[in-house]
Amino acid sequence: MGSVQRKTATKPLPVGSEVVEKGGKKFARWKASNGKMRTALMTIGRDGTDRIVVEVGTYIAKFRDGTGVVCEVSTGCRDKDAARSVLVKLERRAELVKGEVITTGEAATADHQRTPIADHFATYHEHRVAKGLNAVRIANTKSRLERLSTECNFRRLADCSTDALTNWLASQQAAGMSAGTRNEYRQELIGFGNWCVETHRLSVNPFGKSPKADSKTDRRRQRRSMTESELVKLLEVARLRPLAEFGRESVSVDQETAAVNGNLRKRSNWAKAALSLDGMQAAVERARACLSRNPDLVAELERLGRERALIYKTLVLTGLRRGELASLTVGQLELDGPMPFVVLHAADEKNRQGSTIPLRRDLAKDLREWVSDIPNATAVVSRSHHSKPNGTRALFTVPAGLVRILNRDLSAAGIDKADERGRTIDVHALRTSFGTLLSKGGVSPRTAQAAMRHSTIDLTMNTYTDPKLLDVHGALDSLPALILDAPHRVERQALQSTGTDEGDASIIQRQSDWKFAPEFAPNAGKTGQSVSLAVISSGKTDQPTSQQGSEEIPVKPSEKALSAGSANKAFRVERKGVEPSTSALRTQRSPN
Repeated sequence: MGSVQRKTATKPLPVGSEVVEKGGKKFARWKASNGKMRTALMTIGRDGTDRIVVEVGTYIAKFRDGTGVVCEVSTGCRDKDAARSVLVKLERRAELVKGEVITTGEAATADHQRTPIADHFATYHEHRVAKGLNAVRIANTKSRLERLSTECNFRRLADCSTDALTNWLASQQAAGMSAGTRNEYRQELIGFGNWCVETHRLSVNPFGKSPKADSKTDRRRQRRSMTESELVKLLEVARLRPLAEFGRESVSVDQETAAVNGNLRKRSNWAKAALSLDGMQAAVERARACLSRNPDLVAELERLGRERALIYKTLVLTGLRRGELASLTVGQLELDGPMPFVVLHAADEKNRQGSTIPLRRDLAKDLREWVSDIPNATAVVSRSHHSKPNGTRALFTVPAGLVRILNRDLSAAGIDKADERGRTIDVHALRTSFGTLLSKGGVSPRTAQAAMRHSTIDLTMNTYTDPKLLDVHGALDSLPALILDAPHRVERQALQSTGTDEGDASIIQRQSDWKFAPEFAPNAGKTGQSVSLAVISSGKTDQPTSQQGSEEIPVKPSEKALSAGSANKAFRVERKGVEPSTSALRTQRSPN
């Protein structure tokens, strides 16, 4: 027989409390917020400080479950009779488990229904941390689940439903949230629901039937690929701009124009001129002159520009993501073998599988030179978004604000960040450029998928390949030419190409001399009949002769023969039965 009781807990001494002794025990007295005096027994905490003992507000049910284990479950009731009714239900369920009417898993699922959903989120968070998932991904999941529980009014697992999630998704769509973002929120709840099913917190996933938005028709961030000429400009600007910033000229500011544009400068009528690709080299020379007394700073700025250009080049020629590139260390490079490559650890890859990424030889050469110049000090690693342990040399110092740096480089290079279709360039667009350049270079789709490390070929071909840069028009030239012109015009074009055009009258006259289908058709009644065809080289035809059952029949020369200047050559074709001849055509071959 179970029981209900209130548990005790300890709390710090209230502010302004006094200690009194009664019956050899210490008590604390203080005035509560409602003005009444309160008294509580004192005890010693684990840290050695004085604390007071108080009763928990709700009752605890103590009983034996279906397996005979003594359990204590919070009833959530402040009334003792209400707590006893909860105890009766718990004991009833324990009897059903003993009688094998329900399973222990089903009983555990019922117990989890009363637990606050925040506790389930905390356990789910610990589960994902133990799996070793990416820290950014774990943080995003936590924040999204907390937002959903608040705005969908999910207090306990029993409150979770598809209808609540569907209504929230509809409201966010009306508020302007993109389809891709809504799908991410939906997927977070589905993943949480699947985990609840696996851990016997839920019998079924309540979010599995929620509708998924069509992200293809509502894409907010569409990236475009950069052309080869744009990449050349970008690398040049990235290499020179850190030093060129110190050589920018001062220009006068038009106060009226600045006021209209919202850039009014109250204290000065002068500003630094914007950098451009044409004036980049001149700005570098001015910077060298200004910093002639500080050669160390000049060397540092040149090294910074070289690093930025090499970062862009590595992203474009390997397809690495920004975080993956930031995680690379010098020890992960293999540059001296016949096939240079870089090893990407599973903990740093998006799909957590690890990869060996091949490198172009020119990129391997640049990286070899860069590694040889990396200082032994690890201070540069502190600027990286991904911290490294002491003693490990990072390959690159990838700044957290690389997107802003890229935007400035694009502006200086004269490259539009967005095209006429609204597609933009960001750091991840360099990976799109990698996939597009592979397809443009004739790489097979399956090979491009492996190079991009994608799970599906659809992602490689449709998302990371920019069709605008593919030579679709040039590919059409490989199709056969289908001419819809009249026969005499086709013949005239062929004659014009050989310089033997004699006008429409001559063509019509030769067409009247040619004999067609009635004389070409084999005689089915004479099996084994052999027919040879003679090509007429002029307007006159030879008389057909019969020799040993063979017959010579004039035939119109082919357009290919006319265009090749073979109108005066003779061909013989032997035909047997009713089957067309395929290999009996004898032609004069060139000795070359």
